[in-house]
Amino acid sequence: MFQDTGAVEKHENVTYAAGTYASRINDRQRAYLRDLIVRAFPGRPPVHHDFACGTGRAIRSLHGLVREAHGYDTSTNMLAMAAEVGTEATLHTVAADGPVPIPACADQPALVTMFRLLLNVDAVVRDRALAFAGRALPDANAGLLVLENHGNAHSLRRLRARRHRGNGWFAELSHRDISHLLHQHGFEIIERRGFSMLTQGWYQRRGLSRIAHSVDSAARLLPGADDYAVNVVYVARRVA
Repeated sequence: MFQDTGAVEKHENVTYAAGTYASRINDRQRAYLRDLIVRAFPGRPPVHHDFACGTGRAIRSLHGLVREAHGYDTSTNMLAMAAEVGTEATLHTVAADGPVPIPACADQPALVTMFRLLLNVDAVVRDRALAFAGRALPDANAGLLVLENHGNAHSLRRLRARRHRGNGWFAELSHRDISHLLHQHGFEIIERRGFSMLTQGWYQRRGLSRIAHSVDSAARLLPGADDYAVNVVYVARRVA
């Protein structure tokens, strides 16, 4: 869908408009990612590889904290928007299938990020994405992989599954699914964090958006909350 210019503009200017569900989650993730970089890479800033970078939101979240950044996407329109909104990175167009893309820089340590990708693609694309991560992170000392699951199967979002059963766009991934995928490609989860306990509908109802934001901001800090969060980020490392 993001081969279409209109879809790209809607994604950047409507879906992520200030105060929306997506932008609230992005703000929380940005703070978390910046803290993660400081904690995980105290000696030398990493090279950032953002696979399926879209308009470069994850890259912009880490401006000033990485040594250099590279964004990879199949949509030239997405990459054009990334450049337009000031994403400081070298942007690369990659094929939608075929050989696994080669990371543009082999320097280490490295950080590989994948946001809003895994839920929306089939197993072949997921395997291809993780194979790319494996190339950028060949061993346990090479750096970190950060994945987003924005449709946790054990969250409140699950209540909508029956109503949308059969609709291809309504996908779910469980923590076990993510762990299994990572294990298949030689990664293990070392950290997990939830960023929204409530679903998008709460943010779209008049008068509830501010309450929903307050509830999410507080609830995600509770121990074990990430088990049931709608949006979850996983940090993984290659198995030694």
